[in-house]
Amino acid sequence: MDLDQGSQHLGPRPVRRILKTRVDATSYEDACNRIQAWAKTQRSCYVVAANVHVVMTAYFDAAYQQILDQAALVTPDGMPLVWGLRRLGVAQQSRVYGPDLMLAWCERAAQTGIPIYLYGGTEDTLQKLVVSLQRQFPGLPIAGTHAPPFRSLSPQEEANDVARIHQSGARVVFVGLGCPKQEQWMHRQLGQFPGVMIGVGAAFNFFSGEVSQAPRWMMALGLEWIYRFSQEPRRLWRRYLLNNPLFVLLFGVQLLGEVVSKNQHPTNDKP
Repeated sequence: MDLDQGSQHLGPRPVRRILKTRVDATSYEDACNRIQAWAKTQRSCYVVAANVHVVMTAYFDAAYQQILDQAALVTPDGMPLVWGLRRLGVAQQSRVYGPDLMLAWCERAAQTGIPIYLYGGTEDTLQKLVVSLQRQFPGLPIAGTHAPPFRSLSPQEEANDVARIHQSGARVVFVGLGCPKQEQWMHRQLGQFPGVMIGVGAAFNFFSGEVSQAPRWMMALGLEWIYRFSQEPRRLWRRYLLNNPLFVLLFGVQLLGEVVSKNQHPTNDKP
C-alpha cells in the first residue's frame, strides 16, 4: 500500500522502527498537510499517535502491531519516542502529540471548511467539547458527534455508527476511545469511511475540561506520566509502572544491537 497516495507532492517521510513499531518523522504542519490532502481525495485511512503504551501493546500483540503497520501516519506522541527517533538518526524530531494535533487540525479545518466528526466519550463530554472547540476555532465545521456505549458493539451497531458518520459529510473523524480500542475501531472502518480517522486518546476529556493536562514543562521533560498517574493511579499503574521500565530496557537492547551491528559491518566511506 502506498502510504503517501494522494499526498505525493509532500515528499517521503523518514521512518524508523522503535521496537516493532514504525514511527514516522513528521511535524504538526506536515501531518495537517497530509490529512488535508487525504481528506480532499476522500482517501480512507487512519492516523495513530503513538506513545510508549501503544508501542508496548503492539510489542506483545501481533494483531495490534499489524493495525499500526497499516496506518497512513504514526506520529511520535510521547517524548520517549521523540528521543528514540533522535537516537536513531532523526536529529531534529519534535513531539507530535495527539491532543495538540487535534487542535492543529481544528485550526486548519476552520480555515478550509473541511468538516470534522467527534466519536467517543460520553454525551456530556461531547457537548462540552463542542462548545470548547467552537469557542477556540470560530467557524469550525463540526458535522456531528456520537458517544457509543462503553461495551462491545454488535456489527450492526457499528455499521449504523459508520453510516451516520458517512451521512454527516465529515471528512475527518476524531476517535476518542483509548488504546487499543480506537486503533482497532479505525482499522475495521478502513475502506468503509471515505476520509481520515485520527485516534486522539484522552483529548476529548482534556478539551472538555473534565481532566487536566500536565504542565507543559513536565511534558517537555517526559514527566507527563507522573502527572497522569497521580490523577488515575488505579487505572494507569500497570501502563506506567510496568510498561515504561520495560520499554527503556527493550529499546536499550535495540540500540546496543545496532551498535554491535555497525561495529561488525563498518561502513567504508572512502572513495
